[in-house]
Amino acid sequence: MPRPFSYWLSGLLLTAALPAIAHAEVPEYGPQLQGFDYPYTLKHFAFESQGQSLEMGYMDVAAHGKANGRSVVLMHGKNFCGATWDTSIKALSDAGYRVIAPDQIGFCTSSKPAHYQYSFQQLATNTQQLLKALGIQKATLLGHSTGGMLATRYALQYPEQVEQLALVNPIGLEDWKALGVPYRTVDQWYERELKLSADGIRTYERNTYYGGRWKPEFDRWVDMLAGLNKGPGHTQVAWNSALIYDMIFTQPVYYEFQNLKMPTLLLIGTSDTTAIGSDIASPEVKAKIGHYDVLGKQVARLIPQSTLVEFPGMGHAPQMEEPAQFHQALLAWLNKTNPVR
Repeated sequence: MPRPFSYWLSGLLLTAALPAIAHAEVPEYGPQLQGFDYPYTLKHFAFESQGQSLEMGYMDVAAHGKANGRSVVLMHGKNFCGATWDTSIKALSDAGYRVIAPDQIGFCTSSKPAHYQYSFQQLATNTQQLLKALGIQKATLLGHSTGGMLATRYALQYPEQVEQLALVNPIGLEDWKALGVPYRTVDQWYERELKLSADGIRTYERNTYYGGRWKPEFDRWVDMLAGLNKGPGHTQVAWNSALIYDMIFTQPVYYEFQNLKMPTLLLIGTSDTTAIGSDIASPEVKAKIGHYDVLGKQVARLIPQSTLVEFPGMGHAPQMEEPAQFHQALLAWLNKTNPVR
């Protein structure tokens, strides 16, 4: 039944009466996020890959509490950076862990090569080289979003080096192309990425990452992403982002969850609706993808040694939305499943 005009008028007057939310001018950061402050000392690992000299930005944070001799490697998501793990780094360090938080090639403080064949295997290899250089032979992996796909691939590629695997709202819990999501070319992704704006990022993050809610501290992460995309490396950043989206869409890990050998924790915000390409999918396809309240349970049944922890009503980034609740669950599982050395 149509709403009466008085209903819309009252809503309009109410909206007009609300104070406007002013957002400060978005800063501009360099192509390797120069100018953005990281929560811990930022270092760079130089290495050769695909005939190029590249460098990975990373943080290596020692145990602040009583050291337990274990290391945790944090793998960030597509629109995230090592810096967005700030509360997780502190929680894990305080609990006695050494924490390594790299920025993958193509992201954040790392190189943005003009030509690079992106694959999860390549990114896993890069990360393994970093850990080897740091003298880390075995570690626990904690991967979020796209970092969950990477952590899964790493665990499949180097199973003897992974003691525990924890996945936070990982994408790749379904194969979108097999479910009917249309293919978007790298050129199309590139044109899309060139148009990113702070307002668009904020709206998407509010709806997807935080279940429609917002806290002032989230603005820092909007500025981080928007400032990187707006800066002097604008086209460079957009091109690498397009290549990475193509990797995510075309290289599913879904069919190999059953092959994971180590204890695995799924940490799932149930209100998450993330699904690559859902914006161009048909209404029928869009309706059946991105249901994390269902996907978490389905994938937990596929992984041999899995534990599922759900955060009802939370979005794509529970570690940022409610850090205390998230880290309590994570640390309890880590303590429970610590392998005997």
